[in-house]
Amino acid sequence: MAISLSSLNSTRAKAKSRAPLLVIYGVDGVGKTTLAAEFPDAIYLPTTGERAPAELDLPTPGDITSMDDLWNVVGELLDRDENGNLTHNFKTAIIDSLDGLEPLIWARTCARIGVSSIEEPGFGKGYVEADVEWNEYLDAVTDLTEAGITVVQLAHPGIVQFNSPISDPYSRYEIKLHKRAASLVREKADVVGFVNYRISLIKADPKKTNSPTHAEGGNERNIHLNEKAGFVAKNRFSMPDSIRYRKGEGYTELSKFFPHLAAA
Repeated sequence: MAISLSSLNSTRAKAKSRAPLLVIYGVDGVGKTTLAAEFPDAIYLPTTGERAPAELDLPTPGDITSMDDLWNVVGELLDRDENGNLTHNFKTAIIDSLDGLEPLIWARTCARIGVSSIEEPGFGKGYVEADVEWNEYLDAVTDLTEAGITVVQLAHPGIVQFNSPISDPYSRYEIKLHKRAASLVREKADVVGFVNYRISLIKADPKKTNSPTHAEGGNERNIHLNEKAGFVAKNRFSMPDSIRYRKGEGYTELSKFFPHLAAA
């Protein structure tokens, strides 16, 4: 059916009707999975090698070892009964991790185009082809959010050189994915949160301008929600630049800004 100006809808109403799609990434041991586990009624979908902290008790179907595994789980999460209601009580899906998922996406791309490795086509063509599978994945997790299931995608960080067109190159934290995949994931996400420890640089002798400095702190953790020079972050919900993350309070602080909850 062709679209028409006679049947206009509100973008705000659509945003309020679906759950958010998040990416949470950060340095090792900072509490990414613990934060994700605070989200309500969560199912944990780990890729091979990922493990939740021992103190967490999350329902899980087991390791996701192929894209078919993930499609099966997504299909079950989207299943509805004869009344149109979801056939389960999960409200959050935790995918741990995006960089663990990437080799599975590459394997599916390679099978589709008939090569043995993502590098085989040469000149980066394999990574371009993988856009197809990445978009299939992002469509699937978007379907979950439209069904009212919040999706929290965990990822590890990589430090890369950013060649800014308005300054000298500098290093920053980014999601640890191939640059094409990282761009697609950031674009689709409602929130990209970078979790890190708060560090202060202290001069040994504040009175001397050339005095050596050392780092102090490391216990306080922040969730950064708007991009700065040192890291990638974003949000679509008018969230502050950062919030302090205290264990057990992260979801409470983040969810204050989720439109689908404000509309409930």
